[in-house]
Amino acid sequence: MKELETYIVDSFTDEPFKGNPAGVCILKDELSDSKMLLIAKELGLSETAFIGEINENNEYPIRFFSPVMEIPLCGHATLASSKVLFERNGQHSLTFVNIQNLKLPIQFNEEFINMEFPIYQTTPKGVPAELLVALGLNEVNNSEYNNETKILLLEIESAEVLKNLSPDFDKLKKSHNEINGVLITALSEKIDFDFESRYFWPWSGTNEDPVTGGTHTFLAKYWGTRLNKTKMNSFQCSERTGFMEVELLGEQKMTIKSKAQIVLKGELKI
Repeated sequence: MKELETYIVDSFTDEPFKGNPAGVCILKDELSDSKMLLIAKELGLSETAFIGEINENNEYPIRFFSPVMEIPLCGHATLASSKVLFERNGQHSLTFVNIQNLKLPIQFNEEFINMEFPIYQTTPKGVPAELLVALGLNEVNNSEYNNETKILLLEIESAEVLKNLSPDFDKLKKSHNEINGVLITALSEKIDFDFESRYFWPWSGTNEDPVTGGTHTFLAKYWGTRLNKTKMNSFQCSERTGFMEVELLGEQKMTIKSKAQIVLKGELKI
C-alpha cells in the first residue's frame, strides 16, 4: 500500500471554509487514469488536481479530475495546487503544464497568487426553453457558447435573481445533452465588484461549482467588451462565495488573481 501526500485547499477566498475546495495530490509515481478518477470520487470535491514531478523544462505536469470525468483545465484546482507548492517548497514562481500541453505560469506575491490563463471567445447560441424552466428563469439578456470548455453562458438582468436561483438539477441535466455546464452571470450591484456569476454542471461534475476560475477564460473577455475594461473584479455568489481579480493582457492571455487557504494535509493510502 502506498501513501499519497494529499491536501484540501479552499480557493478564491481569504478565509477557511469559503470559496471552492479542491483536492491536491502530490505524485511520486505515475497513476492510471482510473485510479485518479477513483481518488477524485473518494474525495468528493468538484475537482482534484494531481501534480507530477517537475520535468526537464522546470514545469509541473498537472491533471484535473471531477468525480465524473477528467477536466482539461480547472482554475480553482490550479490555484489550490499553486498554494500547496508555494508553501511546501518555498518558491515564488512556477509553471504547470496540463494534458493539452497548455503552459500555466504562476506567481506568488504577498499572499496573492497570480495565474496566467488563455483567453477564449464566445459565440451566440440559442438556449432550450426546457433549460430556462429548469433554472427557474423566464428570460435572459443574452446567450452565448464557449467551444473550448463546452459551456453555455447566460447573462441575466439582476444579480439578486442570480443569487436566489435554485435549479431543478434533474430537469436541468435532461434539458441539454451537448454541454458540460451552464454559467449564469449578471452585472454586480456591489461597490467592489464588476460582475457576478454562478456555475451549474450536473453533466460533468457536481450540481454547482462554488467558485470557478476556468469559466473566466471567456467570462472576462465577455464582460471586458461590455464594460470597456481590461481589469475587473469578479464575485461568485454561490452559498460559499468567492472572489478574484481578472486582467486581460491583449487578445490571447489573461491573469486571474486571488487567494487560497490550506485546510487539510494528510496521506491517502492507495
